[in-house]
Amino acid sequence: MSGDARPGLLSVEAALAQLLALAEQAPILDRETLPLAEAQGRVLAEPLVAGLDLPPWPNSAMDGYALRLADWQGEPLRVSQRILAGQAPEPLEPGSCARIFTGAPLPEGADCVEMQENTEVLADGRVRFLAPLKAGQNVRPRGQEARLGEQVLDAGTRLGPVQLGLCASLGAARLVVRRRPRVAVLSTGDELVEPGQPLGPGQIYNSNRRLLGSWLERLGCTVVDAGILPDDLARTRARLAELGDVDLILSSGGVSVGEADFLGKVLREEGELMLWKLAIKPGKPLTVGHYQSVPVIGLPGNPASTLVTFALLARPYLLRRLGVAKVTPLRFPVPAGFAWNRAGSRREYLRARFELGRAVLYPNQSSGVLRSVSWADGLVEIPEGRTLVEGEPVDFIPLSELLV
Repeated sequence: MSGDARPGLLSVEAALAQLLALAEQAPILDRETLPLAEAQGRVLAEPLVAGLDLPPWPNSAMDGYALRLADWQGEPLRVSQRILAGQAPEPLEPGSCARIFTGAPLPEGADCVEMQENTEVLADGRVRFLAPLKAGQNVRPRGQEARLGEQVLDAGTRLGPVQLGLCASLGAARLVVRRRPRVAVLSTGDELVEPGQPLGPGQIYNSNRRLLGSWLERLGCTVVDAGILPDDLARTRARLAELGDVDLILSSGGVSVGEADFLGKVLREEGELMLWKLAIKPGKPLTVGHYQSVPVIGLPGNPASTLVTFALLARPYLLRRLGVAKVTPLRFPVPAGFAWNRAGSRREYLRARFELGRAVLYPNQSSGVLRSVSWADGLVEIPEGRTLVEGEPVDFIPLSELLV
């Protein structure tokens, strides 16, 4: 990605670097111990160390027959025992093989397994091996996945289904995780109305409250719903004072230098306020500061702008406060299923869908059109000053990388 930006505007990289530096100055270090079943989406507070070898004994990767290769000269072997998963086998009798099933422990003395498809059971019950054999084939050795005392997951790992399954395979019944961040979500403006209420003249329904609240919950945060701040200084000040113990105040819309900017006025009086102008589209205005000692991030109010700035800036900030190392989303080049003729001075994030091996754009890229993101699979990134002809590679960021 290019780090260039129009003079006076902050590049995406510079804004992210500053936010991550602020996050590292205010880490959420409190921890709690949870049962494995309750740890979905949480962040490990300490490394997961293997308490056993995994697997704890050599086992068969196939249904077939276990034997000691040195005992076999090409002749059929008699079957001396039958071993199912969960059974403790007897040592392998010399000159014999053992019928064995996937996951079952290898008997002492055996060093290879032949799959049943490459064998023939003779009329007298002996087994003929039809293909060349080698030591270790179809055997999962002890400790193949993890060794006793090995660090398997780092502190700062987000726990999804795969990570929780790995913890379970190591017998970890309880995990030490960072506590949930408490995030106060508020919107600003008398023009906003909650769904279910009648709309008055000039009013719209508040989509950002639900967008951000749901997203934060998926990130493992506890959401403190601060509702809609009215365009009134005293009531704004009172609402902020009622928030209580939170780790972040996240607002959408309304922080500026205008005379109706009551949230900004309170932040200036009781904390600090920085108004950033980003070289990004959608989402040029961003507010960063503190209310008393609580960090504040103010996102732009248009829904697509809210989404893009939260995804690329606020989400990584929150994850870094929890100690997560990798906070930027996966991106990969795909052919553009469109031409782009206007080289902009800001980096653009276009709502796109992956179709027939190409990224195609939603026809309306207005920052007020949330439907474009519902339709899309991801965001296409167009660097500053870039034009495209159809078929050229563009970076594609899947929404599945952002919405978790």
